Amino acid sequence: MKKVDAIIKPFKLDDVREALSAVGITGMTTTEVKGFGRQKGHTELYRGAEYVVDFLPKIKIEIAINDEQLDECIEAITTAARTGKIGDGKIFVTSVERVIRIRTGEEDETAI
Repeated sequence: MKKVDAIIKPFKLDDVREALSAVGITGMTTTEVKGFGRQKGHTELYRGAEYVVDFLPKIKIEIAINDEQLDECIEAITTAARTGKIGDGKIFVTSVERVIRIRTGEEDETAI
């Protein structure tokens, strides 16, 4: 089993969700986060004063999937989230040792 964490631009969330649904991945958790990488924020003007916005709004998507679904998942996220501009995001893949569904006690693949 794998856990996929994807950091994407907020306006791309619906596109990514639809792309994942199209490949059979329906469960996910999303969180509104802030951060920066190479994009390094930007300068804004408020009431005549300039200030730097270091942390930009992003969406973090977390998905637990079977190993067989990994390549389809990555391809769906990459295709749907790409704008071709800096700040499109990143995908992190980690191994999952164990999953337990609290309601039923199911474990591992059956719990996903």
